[in-house]
Amino acid sequence: MKRICIDIGGTFTDCLVLDESGTLSLFKAPTTPDNPTDGLLNALQKAAQVYEQPMNAFLGDVNLLMQGTTLATNTLLTRRGAKTGLITTKNFRDVIDLRRGIRPVGVSMYNVFIPPYEPLVPRWLRLGVDERVLYDGSVLTPLNEQETREAALKLKAEGCQTVAVGFLYSYLHPEHEKRAVEIIKEVFPEAHAIASHEILPVWREFERFTTTVVSAYVEPVIARHLTNMESRLRNAGFKGSVLMILANGMVQTVNQCLGRAVTLLNSGPAAAPSGAVHLGRGIGLGNVVSVDMGGTSFDVVLVKDGVIPTTSENWVGDDRVAIKMVDVHTIGAGGGSIAWIDSLGLLRVGPGSAGADPGPACYGKGVEPTTTDADLVLGYLPHDYFLGGDIPLDVDAARRAIKKVADPLGMSVEEAAQSMFTTINHVMADQITAVLTKRGFDVRDFSMVAGGGAGPVHAAAMAQALGIPTVVVPSVAALYSAYGMFAMDIGRDYARSYISRADSLDLDKVNALYAEMEAEAYAAFADMGVAKDSVSITRSADMRYVGQFHEVEVEISAGAVSADGVKDILQAFHRQHERLFEFSMPFLKVEFSTFRLKASSPKAPFALKKIATGGKDPAAALKRRRKCIFSGTSVDTPIYDGERLLAGNVIEGPAIIEERTTTVLVPAGFRCTVDELKNYVLQQ
Repeated sequence: MKRICIDIGGTFTDCLVLDESGTLSLFKAPTTPDNPTDGLLNALQKAAQVYEQPMNAFLGDVNLLMQGTTLATNTLLTRRGAKTGLITTKNFRDVIDLRRGIRPVGVSMYNVFIPPYEPLVPRWLRLGVDERVLYDGSVLTPLNEQETREAALKLKAEGCQTVAVGFLYSYLHPEHEKRAVEIIKEVFPEAHAIASHEILPVWREFERFTTTVVSAYVEPVIARHLTNMESRLRNAGFKGSVLMILANGMVQTVNQCLGRAVTLLNSGPAAAPSGAVHLGRGIGLGNVVSVDMGGTSFDVVLVKDGVIPTTSENWVGDDRVAIKMVDVHTIGAGGGSIAWIDSLGLLRVGPGSAGADPGPACYGKGVEPTTTDADLVLGYLPHDYFLGGDIPLDVDAARRAIKKVADPLGMSVEEAAQSMFTTINHVMADQITAVLTKRGFDVRDFSMVAGGGAGPVHAAAMAQALGIPTVVVPSVAALYSAYGMFAMDIGRDYARSYISRADSLDLDKVNALYAEMEAEAYAAFADMGVAKDSVSITRSADMRYVGQFHEVEVEISAGAVSADGVKDILQAFHRQHERLFEFSMPFLKVEFSTFRLKASSPKAPFALKKIATGGKDPAAALKRRRKCIFSGTSVDTPIYDGERLLAGNVIEGPAIIEERTTTVLVPAGFRCTVDELKNYVLQQ
């Protein structure tokens, strides 16, 4: 039986097929933003044709399909979600507006000319009802069911599609939220009702409320896609299981994602670091910078000692999302990034993108100059072999588009293209520097694993600017996130807040919380047919010194938490604080805030197939020569056929390697070695 991983990106939909022989086959199709399932089925149709099977027979041989998508992220960032209402505790409807008095992330502290934050739910759609639970979980004021009913009917009359419900201390006493959801379903059955205790049952009402609102905002779009996608797959002959990639770097079934749409934010990018870790282990690299440059965005993840970082301190645009997510840093820089001239007359590239529709000018529909157009004009991309020849590229259209920025700058088209190439590379290099410097690391101590359709074209130039000694371009680089899906575990994160100082911790309550989370996890795995003994449980807790605002997550050993165990946890907290911040304060009191549990089941084993071995000379794979522009100079550049390269081949730059799904640029000063797994290892 076959396994398939699909990543629906902003520009292309990537499809990676692992067949019965262990061979990985790569396919791409343009993303269809209006209905992502169309692009998904187009990619599967390409695969079926290569395997010389009708679509129903091909899908009938597939037992597992894993999917990542940027749909939730794009819906949130473009503000194209559902009209959403919020029912909350009376007099607390402005919590998501006030936030924590902070300025928008990504805006300079010196910039005073910034517009106010616009919540996803406008004030007139945020309705308060009488109810009040105290900090200890006791009920001060019962839920006013009549007010709740009237609030739901008012939101219905206003045309809302979803209703978020967020009450104070519902993580301790969820009964009021449960009853409110029941009332909403009675009087407004067509609405999606999303309760905060089901999305994020932890303390801090701003984080809990805003995360719930985000989930409600994107829920109809996600639910429509998931149900439509699964239905059309079944009608096309698919009988296996569909798993969705989660923001935390694990996977779950479609049914478990419905009602929890926020967990699909960054769904595709969250998979890429798993691929980097899997590849790094295979070639002895533990510390890598994983970069994924697609058509729309550029994603960076720092992987230290083979550990993929996760965080609950997330912002997507200006919206706070407090679920556990892979620590992906994303900027608008990709093959479709549009070049423009700012008010100072300077050339800029991105963050605006031509996306999948209309796409870069060279695709035949767009008119704006993009990174891909520049790469084509510079000779780095083949006009006749892009995606294996599926998309012919129009060089003249690319030149006309670039002329829009070349003329105002007094440059030739080639000079403007070179400037665009250099500009976007430095934008991405600056992002990598920011990610590593913030954590106290020297970028030169890391290797780069480069993926995405555009990543292999730009990776070496970024590494050159940063002083990174080694760049690894995997054979599956163009489908980097899809490949990472094969390396991901099935599972989910759970959390329960219980705020207490360590010296007054109620151990029975702590153990009850962990027992509750474990029971929920085992039940979820049972629904997927995974046996209890195949589930791995990892515990942790958020802790801080009394008086601190931010917490540190500390791992907790298995078994019942005892008094002696608390002492060990405290020592682990001091060590973790020292490791993260270079100091600890063991003389201060410590408090716990949130207890966490991660449940996972190991992925099915897989490995890239080894290729035939040859000598150092790659001459047998020489395909042609082409004029390429490097640093303003036209160079007669050898072009190698990636399909014919052998393990052990060494290519001296400048050179270009053409694969069906991507192009690898080897600049002057770099040496590219092909290893036995067909990774391209570039060193300067």
